[in-house]
Amino acid sequence: MTLPYPKKKDPQKRTKVPTLPPGERSRAALGLAIAAARGRFALQSCAACGAVQYPPRDACRSCLSVEMSWHDTPAYGKLLAETRIHASPDPYFRERLPWRMGSVQLEAGPVIMAHLVGVSRGDRVTVELRLDRAGQGVMIARPMKRTEDMEDDPVLRAIGTHPKHRRILISDATQPVARPLIDALFAAGAAHVFAGVPELWRRPHGLSAIEGLENVSVMPLDVTDTQSLKEAASEIGGKVDILINTARHIRPGGVLGQDTTAARDEMEVNALGLMRLAQAFGPGMAGRTADGVNSSAALVTILSAHALSPDPGYGAFNASQAAARSIVQTLRAEFAPSGLRVAAVYTGPTEDEWHQPLPPPKVAPKALARAIVDGLDRGLEEVYCGDVARDLAERWAADPALLDREMMGGGA
Repeated sequence: MTLPYPKKKDPQKRTKVPTLPPGERSRAALGLAIAAARGRFALQSCAACGAVQYPPRDACRSCLSVEMSWHDTPAYGKLLAETRIHASPDPYFRERLPWRMGSVQLEAGPVIMAHLVGVSRGDRVTVELRLDRAGQGVMIARPMKRTEDMEDDPVLRAIGTHPKHRRILISDATQPVARPLIDALFAAGAAHVFAGVPELWRRPHGLSAIEGLENVSVMPLDVTDTQSLKEAASEIGGKVDILINTARHIRPGGVLGQDTTAARDEMEVNALGLMRLAQAFGPGMAGRTADGVNSSAALVTILSAHALSPDPGYGAFNASQAAARSIVQTLRAEFAPSGLRVAAVYTGPTEDEWHQPLPPPKVAPKALARAIVDGLDRGLEEVYCGDVARDLAERWAADPALLDREMMGGGA
């Protein structure tokens, strides 16, 4: 069933207090959340006998070996049985009953319990790992072929961050990614976009590309100016469902040869700007995560993939990105009680004037916009956009120290 456009909220009615699904997990089970945050379907397998494990555990169910590791696993199976839950002692599920669950026999071996979306007993299904509102990985069984309105299902809407019918703030609409991002958001069903513009009175470059667009409100917003953010939050803070931080300040150069004034500007925009945005809009968004169809859902920021391991050619910029990454991780902990998703989109060098001397591959604004919206569609916490970002993420996950050595030695 297509999700109807939400009715205008009655301001006299009480806003529901956010509730979360049960969030306690074993240390082993946290691997499901890590895979879900990155959009992977991964399960444990035994290094000794190869048996695929579910639920996650510390010793193999077949041979009791403790040599367990996580691997991407075929995500197909058959729905063996289903049930519709009509009563629950848990506050989160009580607000969302009835709720469908079922057991799925995976082709990889285990039988898993999954939330059901558009499938019935006996169907062949695809299983996805998704993050729920508690930030934990849960199984979703859906049809083999995605349907156009699949994300409208109450289960996925309850745990997801899809832009449909939501109002979205873009913090700096003068960035190259802004116009393609606006187009991608409206294609995904967004209701309205607030486009922040620093120093609006100067009519900065890029403003003409967004002025006059339908359902787009241009407004002054400067992430380096606390007063500007307070004024913006007082005007639209109660309306923002998704915040996308596009503000970036990039200057090439290492640490020894760069003026500290430029480095200070990078920290002000890239790291402290994110802090100011979260402080201005975060509390209001955190209080509205249970506010119906267009409840607040996510805070997203764009980071360089070199936040993981710095490129000496952009030393101060990468330092600001590493600081911003640390802020993102702290915000995840601080917003966890509300269920507000905090996501980072890691990108390689982008097609802009400050990365102009670098050779391909570089990320085009349209590709970055698609990655941001795809991450929102799938409810991800970490998105890697472009070949450089994906390569750096894989090498960093394999051996961070080795990657650092390669970067210091000029490795690609």
